[in-house]
Amino acid sequence: MPVSVFDLFSIGVGPSSSHTVGPMRAGAAFAAALPTAGVVGVRVDLYGSLASTGHGHGTLGAVAAGLTGADPETVDPDRMALDLEELERAGALRLANGTTVPFRLADIVLHPLTMLPRHPNGMRLRASGADGSVLADETYYSIGGGFITRDGETDAAEVAEAAIPVDDHVPHPFSSGAELLVECARSGLPVSGIALANEVALDTSEAAVRERLLGIHTVMEQCVERSVRRTGTLPGGLDVRRRSATWYEQLVRDDPDHDPLFAMEWVNLVAMAVNEENATGGRVVTAPTNGAAGIIPAVLSYALTYVPEITADRRDDAVVRFLLTAGAVGSIYKERASISGAEVGCQGEVGSAASMAAAGLAEVLGGTPEQVENAAEIAMEHNLGLTCDPIGGLVQIPCIERNAIAANKAINAARMALRGDGVHHVSLDQVVETMRQTGADMSSKYKETAMGGLAVNVPLC
Repeated sequence: MPVSVFDLFSIGVGPSSSHTVGPMRAGAAFAAALPTAGVVGVRVDLYGSLASTGHGHGTLGAVAAGLTGADPETVDPDRMALDLEELERAGALRLANGTTVPFRLADIVLHPLTMLPRHPNGMRLRASGADGSVLADETYYSIGGGFITRDGETDAAEVAEAAIPVDDHVPHPFSSGAELLVECARSGLPVSGIALANEVALDTSEAAVRERLLGIHTVMEQCVERSVRRTGTLPGGLDVRRRSATWYEQLVRDDPDHDPLFAMEWVNLVAMAVNEENATGGRVVTAPTNGAAGIIPAVLSYALTYVPEITADRRDDAVVRFLLTAGAVGSIYKERASISGAEVGCQGEVGSAASMAAAGLAEVLGGTPEQVENAAEIAMEHNLGLTCDPIGGLVQIPCIERNAIAANKAINAARMALRGDGVHHVSLDQVVETMRQTGADMSSKYKETAMGGLAVNVPLC
């Protein structure tokens, strides 16, 4: 298995895994390698999508926080905001190595029209000495979902058209939907069983895998709980009104017993609550990205609420199986195409998340591996060509509502697949490759640059 489920479901802060989480990790990696003495200055250059939507996506502050050693999984979002305010007042940044250098966010140089060769999300970090010498010079790429790579490292997206080697260090290696089905047939295991066995082989235990996955689900639930208690407008200048708190009050009043007739309403609520929290820079789980973070929690909430077979004593097992299955499908997208909106448009974020969620739901509904693969394929097939055109460069419109729509698509895809026998004309691998090709053909203005689509046709004032 090329990508661990814990890489796809990582805890971070909003509003964007590729623009916030990844740059923070890059800044921290750069700072950790600096010498303990002699650094008198740092320079940050952002390129392409990181530059064009960096302000709205929190990229500038994320890089600065990373340079101090902050980690997206553990950083306190409120403390981070206060630290950035202090940075702007003092004009000084304390690096992770203990050195303080002059720095303000305005010092970050933006190159929105310059795309570095390897990826639209590029950043170059340099540290200088007292004599003007360059002590460190690294170029990083935030390739989606919080993943980063740098010049000199190979990343699977660069060899997407070539045969992708599978990892023979796990008992059930796969790098495609077809190979995953072969492993299921050979072993007699469901998709979640294949994923679990591979995770255990990565120097851990089944109990540890289950505990971590349940912990990730807890963070998802906590995100919703925080969001439905918060009112007002989202930051960034669009004055988008938070709706989840009002909706939650209405649904609790109108549907106290979770009548299935209200199922879609609750799915919408969970998806939007997560993405409203993400838009504020709050703590979310990349699933597989921040911009698509509401889809999997919403569909998983649907499963836990409306699937009669999931009783109280089977709830934890359903969570684990759902996330393992979703992760297995997500790893295929990560390896064979992309989960980066800046690279392939929103089909790579929301489309991948819907596909992963549909697979997870089909699994806990009792689907065969073939039906699970079919569910994943259906969900992506009907997200092909989805553009990323955030108004004002903010992860708000159309992103928040888009998560709710995609969550319902995922549920429908799973139910359609379960009505069949798993035999279908379009395979998951074919739709993944189509998504990759579509992303390559898509104009760059529709790929998280805020230079096309709704971003230019909706006035900001």
